[in-house]
Amino acid sequence: MAVKCFSLYLILAAIVIGGVTSEYIEYNTKPRIVPEKINVHLVPHSHDDVGWLKTVDQYYVGSNNSIRGACVQNVLDSVIASLLDDENRKFIYVEMAFFQRWWRQQSNAKKVKVKKLVDSGQLEFINGGMCMHDEATPHYIDMIDQTTLGHQFIKTEFGQVPRVGWQIDPFGHSAVQAYLLGAEFGFDSLFFARIDYQDRAKRLREKTLEVIWQGSKSLGSSSQIFTGVFPRHYDPPEGFTFEINDVSAPIQDDPLLFDYNVQERVNDFVAAALAQVNVTRTNHIMWLMGTDFRYQYAYSWFRQIDKFIHYVNKDGRLNVLYSTPSIYTDAKYAANESWPLKTDDFFPYADKPNAYWTGYFTSRPAFKKYVRDLSGYYLAARQLEFLRGRDSSGPTTDMLADALAIAQHHDAVSGTQRQHVAADYALRLSMGYLQAEKLVASSLSFLSAAKSSTEKKNPGTKFQQCPLLNISYCPASEARLLSGKSLVVVVYNSLGWKREEVVRVPVSSENVIVKDASGKEVVFQLLPLSEIALRIRNEYVKAYLGRSPRDTAKHVLAFTASVPPLGFSSYVISDTGRTARGLSASYVTSGSMNQNVEVGQGNLKLRYSEEGVKITRHLSTKNQVTAEQSYAYYIGSNGTDKDPQASGAYVFRPDGVLPIKSKEEAQFTIVQGPLFDEVHQELNSWISQITRVYKGKNHAEIEFTIGPIPADDGISKEIITKLTTTMKTNGTFYTDSNGRDFIKRIRDFRTDWDVQVYQPVAGNYYPLNLGIYMQDKTSELSVLVDRAVGGSSLENGQIELMLHRRMQHDDIRGVGEILNETVCLPEGCKGLTIQGKFYVQIDKPGDGAKWRRTFGQEIYSPLLIAFTEQEGDSWINSHKTTFSAFEPSYSLPKNVALLTLQELENGEVLLRLAHLFEVGEDSEYSVMAKVELKKLFHNKKVRQKKTTLLLFVSLYVNKNNCRSVFNMF
Repeated sequence: MAVKCFSLYLILAAIVIGGVTSEYIEYNTKPRIVPEKINVHLVPHSHDDVGWLKTVDQYYVGSNNSIRGACVQNVLDSVIASLLDDENRKFIYVEMAFFQRWWRQQSNAKKVKVKKLVDSGQLEFINGGMCMHDEATPHYIDMIDQTTLGHQFIKTEFGQVPRVGWQIDPFGHSAVQAYLLGAEFGFDSLFFARIDYQDRAKRLREKTLEVIWQGSKSLGSSSQIFTGVFPRHYDPPEGFTFEINDVSAPIQDDPLLFDYNVQERVNDFVAAALAQVNVTRTNHIMWLMGTDFRYQYAYSWFRQIDKFIHYVNKDGRLNVLYSTPSIYTDAKYAANESWPLKTDDFFPYADKPNAYWTGYFTSRPAFKKYVRDLSGYYLAARQLEFLRGRDSSGPTTDMLADALAIAQHHDAVSGTQRQHVAADYALRLSMGYLQAEKLVASSLSFLSAAKSSTEKKNPGTKFQQCPLLNISYCPASEARLLSGKSLVVVVYNSLGWKREEVVRVPVSSENVIVKDASGKEVVFQLLPLSEIALRIRNEYVKAYLGRSPRDTAKHVLAFTASVPPLGFSSYVISDTGRTARGLSASYVTSGSMNQNVEVGQGNLKLRYSEEGVKITRHLSTKNQVTAEQSYAYYIGSNGTDKDPQASGAYVFRPDGVLPIKSKEEAQFTIVQGPLFDEVHQELNSWISQITRVYKGKNHAEIEFTIGPIPADDGISKEIITKLTTTMKTNGTFYTDSNGRDFIKRIRDFRTDWDVQVYQPVAGNYYPLNLGIYMQDKTSELSVLVDRAVGGSSLENGQIELMLHRRMQHDDIRGVGEILNETVCLPEGCKGLTIQGKFYVQIDKPGDGAKWRRTFGQEIYSPLLIAFTEQEGDSWINSHKTTFSAFEPSYSLPKNVALLTLQELENGEVLLRLAHLFEVGEDSEYSVMAKVELKKLFHNKKVRQKKTTLLLFVSLYVNKNNCRSVFNMF
């Protein structure tokens, strides 16, 4: 019986197989759009993080694969080979930091082939920046610079300009990204994946994932851009990923092999496409065929995409094609559909009820400050490089440009990378700074040299700079001045208007005076270095440089520098052998917190008592506003059995808040002098601050030192400061967008949907790059910051900032490492201490914009200081002691900022100017501004003037006379 059955099986198998053959199939993938069908645009892509779990170079070469098996070099090698195999295939690439690395290694023959791929549209550059920058924590100037750097590479090598914005992974999306880095950058569309889970659900129901986004109220309709939010993440629908180790079922179309499944997989494809059609307008949908670090073996993807296009089109229910976001955008435009209008932004972002991604607004605050400091330094260095003349054989700003560009990545300045990756970013920035520092020194030397010695090849003066001045370490200013010697201080101003600002440098002697270049003594103030400052200085100099400070600074010397626009002034510090007396002395007194103390002059006062610090400003005889400042910390959640979500590098999930009170016996020190008054407080062993008010200024400067945050109790701590007033703000406050536009926020409210806020603290936090303010009918309180932080107004009349974080748990968002920053010394490692500043001003309603905009520019672009020694007055008598690139007595209007002045490699000079004020923001400054180029630069001529947008103007100039005048709105 068994033999008969076996024979029957053989006969049946022979019948089945007998009429079937296995042969080569030529898949028809020629792209076309069929108007009467649903068109599925398949977009092959790989999202390649420019650093995250591994460093940028580790990701590129494929090293350190115990962390993640990712090699971008393999992606590009494999993709290019696959594209060359079939002219119908397409691929988009985004991150120029990687592509540039790969391009340098290719032969000329390969480059010719790749250029043909680009020309034909098979390979398209999308977004085109050096990285896919974050949108919460970078300054808008950095976003412009890193995108420009990538676009310059694309334009130079391929003659192309990207058309589409592709911000698929950042954790929320800013209004500045929409209008400045989108519509005004010349993009036709913008696409991304991450929006709040409630917002996405509503948009899916209402078919409003695709909108017209108007990011700027000042620019109106000209700032509009077609914007698409993906219905899921930036990967294909489930079941359609085809990396070599993915589990999706491939199309098996060889009839001689088992598991033949063509119709089954076609049906799967059609079902997934129809599901997406139900949440999308028009008959065009886009599938992202790829995700993180895919296409390392590109054939495994392209083989399956070829098959799906071929068989689904044969099926006839859909039309499928290889596509790009540009082709998809053109199809959407051609559909002549009406789209909903979106304003403001997409912050904050939550992917679950208890998971608001608002912790990263503050994560790694020291790194955020380092990026911000070097951004301002890079702006000044480029100016000096232009003023001196670019010299490719000497130091340039190029290395710093590359390092800053990569640092804008959405897992870099965001603070969401692993610790060894953060160290790699910092190292690159440091190396870039060292090159730019040499350039700055040589440029200042050239500009200050007498006319008879302005040879570029003989720079003359050797200027020193002090990158650790923030921790009161400056060997140049601390050195003992021997008999007959003095210290020349050259102060450079990168802004377009004159400024008078207090300069502070550490000195070793109290027997010093300051004179200007004419020999006139300048009012100065000498104050002692606090014990806390000395401790930070000694520990961190040793940690950074591997050695203890050689000289012992005991004092801080402060004086007011008056510096012309885009120029410098010189000052001389001399040791007179006598102690400062009279007007230049600081008077130091001590007290305890159980005393009532008042400092300050004019209408701004600081009051100290057991209750804390109060900042009071008299706006009129009947209008006095007081803001009480305090510290507290949120207990970061460790998660619960019901919801394991913890607070971590990305997510802020507080589990209660505890106030940080001053010790009852806490002492404070009062320093009063001719330039400013300040009060030093030590709240506890790990938080101290200096509150400072300057003579003639209406704002308070608060300099804080936080750390090491205690961790031995196993509690995650997220440190905040609060400013509490009696203002009636009705739940409303305003936060900036990447340092430009201010956006109105209402507590527990979103403009696009009826939000359910399950985390009332984290769900109301927003990113700050410039600051935050609130107002009522009688007053306005503004707070400006020195780096990206998170902030909010959780109660009426109150503002809070998150300043530092130290966590005990990972938040399960992929980084796989606890955010616990430490600094290591020979005696061991301990939690990171940070220093920083924020600034507070109280004004009448509507008057605060002037201060926020102008002083905000001074925060971003601090005075650049360089030092050199001289014998007697030898340097002063033989050098230019003051300089301005502008015509004498001319400066930019106070509502215009000089963003970029840079000599390009082709000899052209890029000049960017920006109007600082929004429409209706200020009665005096929200108006047209006139800039006279003839007075802006001597002996320069505008060859081409290109207006990139109404708030920004880009110009190219050469060395002949300038006769242009233009207006800015």
